[in-house]
Amino acid sequence: MKDLALVTGLVVVLAAGVWAADLDALEATAAPNIATSPGYDDTKELSWDMGRWHWALVWFTGAGSWVGNDFDVSTIKTYGGLKTFRFFSTPRWPNGRWDGFRIAVYSFAGGVPGSIMWPTSGSPKFVLPTGSEGWQDFDVSWVLPGVKKFVAAEEQFYNHPDPGADPFMLDDNTTFMRHSWQYFSGKWELFPEIKNPPLGPYRNVMIRFVVDNEQNPGITPTSIGRVKALYY
Repeated sequence: MKDLALVTGLVVVLAAGVWAADLDALEATAAPNIATSPGYDDTKELSWDMGRWHWALVWFTGAGSWVGNDFDVSTIKTYGGLKTFRFFSTPRWPNGRWDGFRIAVYSFAGGVPGSIMWPTSGSPKFVLPTGSEGWQDFDVSWVLPGVKKFVAAEEQFYNHPDPGADPFMLDDNTTFMRHSWQYFSGKWELFPEIKNPPLGPYRNVMIRFVVDNEQNPGITPTSIGRVKALYY
């Protein structure tokens, strides 16, 4: 009975032997409202999604399959650095467990994703989520080297269905914000209108980034709130 309740309100679309595409998908027919992170004085969360997922997706070939969002920190007051990579996912589909994936920060020159900037080794970082469905946070704590734009990206890494895969999510906004990207078959492109499987208008990837919003040299973190209160 507990297992039945877990999938109430969801429609599983099976792909094996049916789709020509390399994707398997889970559609949420009643996506939950997801709370965003709190807005602390010294941080800012960058996002293009609405906080509610509509599609969960996995590639059959995970290695070399990336999705990402481009961001621009030039409008952030006294930007201090990248703090936390945030990725929305779930362990309950397609195999009921976390498998892990890789993350990286790519350059974004000329309007397209370029090469890996972080990790500075040039190799993506493998991460393993914990807990239940929701936002998965991974520490970066790194300052962009003289640039303002970047792409936060996730590589599925493992194949589906063996050994497994953690899905990436598309939000329930039917308007494409034109900041979500896909790397597949050796090239980056804006996340396409996928018709096989038929994903409809949903194209915004649920990847976010928390950055330092303001840094005050010489002021301890415990005093920032008091200092700000004098001027805001």
